Amino acid sequence: MSGIGRFLEISVRTDDVPESLHYYKTLGFTELETSDVRSHRYAVISDGVLCIGLHDRDFDSPAITFVQPDLARHARSMADHGFDFSFMQLDEDSFNEIGVKDRDGHLIAMLEARTFHGDDENDNDSICGNWFELTLPVRDAMRSAHFWGPVAGAILSMREEPTVHMRFDAGGIALGLSESIALEQPSLCFKCPDKAALQELVKGQDLKSGKFPGFEGAFMVLTAPEGTQLYVFEEDFLGEAIEVDEDVDPDEIKAKFK
Repeated sequence: MSGIGRFLEISVRTDDVPESLHYYKTLGFTELETSDVRSHRYAVISDGVLCIGLHDRDFDSPAITFVQPDLARHARSMADHGFDFSFMQLDEDSFNEIGVKDRDGHLIAMLEARTFHGDDENDNDSICGNWFELTLPVRDAMRSAHFWGPVAGAILSMREEPTVHMRFDAGGIALGLSESIALEQPSLCFKCPDKAALQELVKGQDLKSGKFPGFEGAFMVLTAPEGTQLYVFEEDFLGEAIEVDEDVDPDEIKAKFK
């Protein structure tokens, strides 16, 4: 089984959707129009590339959410390939969605269709700057790559020292696997062109933040009301991405480190 679908959003749980919505709007994100397929309170914000879904419901947050057409057929293929599902809702009278976890317990959700409306223009970054990676903390990046390699396919970049870090193209987003002990949870990484403006906003709005948090040389980490962490850098810590078109065999990845 290969192909994880097309990235939709980072889904996060919040008990106060308006509070989180206000926070991201303060940073320059834009609220998008959502559909009515969700029974719980739900909002989406975007910087033009990254979309964050704010969900007032109980689930194993955060979830990396993708759209996979013909989801029922895809779920059968996944089951045939030994995937265990964390949840499954496949019914003609309901909105279909399934969930699986990777080898480090990070939740991946797949939906049958989009749940919000919005264009894909990438010219309206937030004050945090250009979002360049969703980073997952992992115990063993090579072991995690044996899961992500077959489902994501394209590896963009990798590094062995000082800690192993691998970056995949997962459904149209850059997804990083990091062994850094400084990373506590799935986090968002931004390259900020105007450090002074961000620092002024954080100070003026009294936003929760930390300086030089210790992860990959970030100069700041912001913590949203629901707990999402946004790391801000002056440069991408892996440099320019390397485009790789062919599917990745995890054994080939391992061989690159020999």
